Amino acid sequence: MAAAFPAARPNPIGGAMHGDTILLMTFVLALVAAFAGGMVARALRLPPIVGYLVGGLVVGPFTPGFSGDSHAMNQLAEVGVMFMMFGTGLHFSFKDLLEVKNIAVPGAIVQIALGTVAGYALATVFGWEPAAGIMLGLSVSIASTVVLIKNLTDAGLYQSRGGRIATGWLIVEDLATVVILVVLPVVFGPGETSAADIAAQLAIALLKTVAFVALMLVVGSRALPWLLARIARFCPRELFQLAVVVIALGTALAASVLFDLSFALGAFLAGVVVGTSKLSHRIAAEAIPFQDLFSIIFFASVGMMVNPATLTAHIGQLIALVTLIMVGKWLINMALGALFSAGVRTSLTIAAGLSQIGEFSFIIGQTGMALGVLSADQYSLILGGAVVSIALNSFVFKLVDPMTRAIEGSAALKRPYERHARTIEPPAEEGLRDHVVVVGYGHAGTYVAEVLKDLDVPCLVVERDLPIAEEAEAAGLPVLVGDAANSEILAHAHLEAARVLVIALAAEGSAEMVAREAREIAPGLRIVARADTQDGVEALVAAGVDDLVRPELEGGIELMRHTLVDLGYRPRQIQNYANDLRESGYAALGDDGRAERQRAFGHLIASLSELELHWVTVGERCPMAGCTLAGLDLRARTGANAVALRRAGELEVFLDATTVLHAGDAVGLMGTAEQLEAAEALLGGQ
Repeated sequence: MAAAFPAARPNPIGGAMHGDTILLMTFVLALVAAFAGGMVARALRLPPIVGYLVGGLVVGPFTPGFSGDSHAMNQLAEVGVMFMMFGTGLHFSFKDLLEVKNIAVPGAIVQIALGTVAGYALATVFGWEPAAGIMLGLSVSIASTVVLIKNLTDAGLYQSRGGRIATGWLIVEDLATVVILVVLPVVFGPGETSAADIAAQLAIALLKTVAFVALMLVVGSRALPWLLARIARFCPRELFQLAVVVIALGTALAASVLFDLSFALGAFLAGVVVGTSKLSHRIAAEAIPFQDLFSIIFFASVGMMVNPATLTAHIGQLIALVTLIMVGKWLINMALGALFSAGVRTSLTIAAGLSQIGEFSFIIGQTGMALGVLSADQYSLILGGAVVSIALNSFVFKLVDPMTRAIEGSAALKRPYERHARTIEPPAEEGLRDHVVVVGYGHAGTYVAEVLKDLDVPCLVVERDLPIAEEAEAAGLPVLVGDAANSEILAHAHLEAARVLVIALAAEGSAEMVAREAREIAPGLRIVARADTQDGVEALVAAGVDDLVRPELEGGIELMRHTLVDLGYRPRQIQNYANDLRESGYAALGDDGRAERQRAFGHLIASLSELELHWVTVGERCPMAGCTLAGLDLRARTGANAVALRRAGELEVFLDATTVLHAGDAVGLMGTAEQLEAAEALLGGQ
């Protein structure tokens, strides 16, 4: 890939540098530059991707200072693409693709065709040769799956309907790229090419693709989960981590070497197959650190490939190309969203996610250079368009909410996107009294609504996602369709006549907005919400929420409850401790949290003082007086456990090996009768 650029200046640092160390220097300095760029971007409230790209540019071969090895970094970036696609496969299923196939498959095909035509037209304006124009068109038509997933995740849209369709859309584009890369050398290679030759090469490529997919689904879906389960059971953790890496990278390599497919497609299918395992969550957790690290390397390597001098010399063409990528493709995808009646928010999510180009555009450009179709300057222009579109793509996602409100506010603009959608009739407003309003019909909201329905308590569901709203309606619940955080939908929920508002949204920012709006409409309404963080608790309480639930805290309390039951503690005492923990978890913030938890544990120990605990006073003649618990080695010598200490009227419950025992201290012990008798004899000095 380095041959794609004009010769870079000599490396002032690497003049005496051994060839084996240039990769290490490039890798380390690229990470340092990416870290610094990410921190600056965060301080400026810019997406971190922008900082990673700029960091790569700083250590690249076309800027003053250290001259990194961009070719070696590109190979490391390929690893990042593999891990990103492996992670995508872990969370993707063919069931998901089948659910969105009516939009994703034809949409991807039509968009590739229209994007190629638009890119070819722009190349004609630039004065490029027709073959170069086709290369530019194909590069423009293919978006980056890595960038899409990153920005969907950051925007909280990865699991939305639009996010699922956009992901499936790009999987179809990736498959189409495999075909494109097979056809290009046949069409633009040296010598005469007949239609029969093209058809034969295409048939071979499709057969290889089908064979690999069948091998993974038939054999891999059985062998790989079985292998991982055995490794997880009988091998240490580091071998399980290594197994995950080997499966992700090894499958990608096998797809490339044995079937002439892309690394990305092989890694994606490996993730799909492994995702069927019961260990899929653990596999994902082990892969995330590698995925995050190498995705940063990917963005840094993209920045390293850009030659600012070349882009400055063709600034007009660069602006035109970026406009086509970000505005032209956005308009094409919005038109396709209207054609397929995908829905307003879904269409905007797809259009935002696909208004960029990335790794496969680089590969197509490299193929064009290898075939002598593209020049170095033309390839640099494609790289520049990719870098700028990647840097700006996250800002496009910020337009999804305001544009959704704008389009849905106009019946004429909304009609093409919603014409095939089944509308849900809003409930009769005169019947909405003494009801409970549940905002969000996800897992938590579903449980609440089902219980209320079983208890014959009137319940109204507010849900912004139409397919999910249809599920609520199918369950026999009255539904209002709309975004409670960004619309006037709450005005139709009759909150002033409601008994309780339940905000079951996972996003704390949206929940806060709903709470503030609801408090203005109905000042006396009881509001219940969920929060994942202590900051969220504080913000929601300030917004007017009366009762809060923290899922992770409640899960921890339940784990604690079962553990103490297994240890023989009594249910009543455990419940008192659980209540104290809840109070500390919801009311205490920051540094006061530990103090509250210590007091809660003190209450537990005190309540058990005459039941489960056996208190022994350290005798005056005890030879162990003045020793630490580690020196006493009480558990090894007697089998009893020291869990609490009373000294001068104070109760200490967090004992460790350095705790010193003094004559007159009362030690709280747990153990069998024989163990307690031995400990009492030891501590009493007998």
